[in-house]
Amino acid sequence: MQVNIDNVVYAGFWARLFASMLDSILQLLVFFPLMLLVFGSQFFMNPEFDAGFLGFFLYYVLPVIWVILFWKYKSATPGKMMMGMSIVDANTGGDPAMSKLVLRYFGYFLSLIPCFLGFFWVAWDKRKQAFHDKVAGTVVIMNPPVTKTVAAGYSSADRGQDIDP
Repeated sequence: MQVNIDNVVYAGFWARLFASMLDSILQLLVFFPLMLLVFGSQFFMNPEFDAGFLGFFLYYVLPVIWVILFWKYKSATPGKMMMGMSIVDANTGGDPAMSKLVLRYFGYFLSLIPCFLGFFWVAWDKRKQAFHDKVAGTVVIMNPPVTKTVAAGYSSADRGQDIDP
């Protein structure tokens, strides 16, 4: 995907917050049953339960892989896709490199550390960048609406007639 970075609408704080909430719910719906299936209720009920390496992988590593792969192949997490957003390179408007996406993910910790200030920064920044966006060189944009002519793959001029009745 390539967009003209000068003509985009940046995704604001509330839209991004809602997308994150959707992502959290979706991940819970996917990972909770998986953990229950693999470990049973002991994983959730017994604080002494040791899930070992598999538990560490499923609880910590798999969600990281999930998010980064969605960013890489869909330019957004499912919540951002539902909200009509994409993550693009802040300089080129193209797809960010994998290294930028990994940096963006781990930049979340930078956004968290000062009492979530890095996330709230979206509300004040002119390009609506959180700290993790600034570190990785990314921006979150609203996707332009798809018109009938774009969706059909040709314009009404190509057919010689109007699309709308």
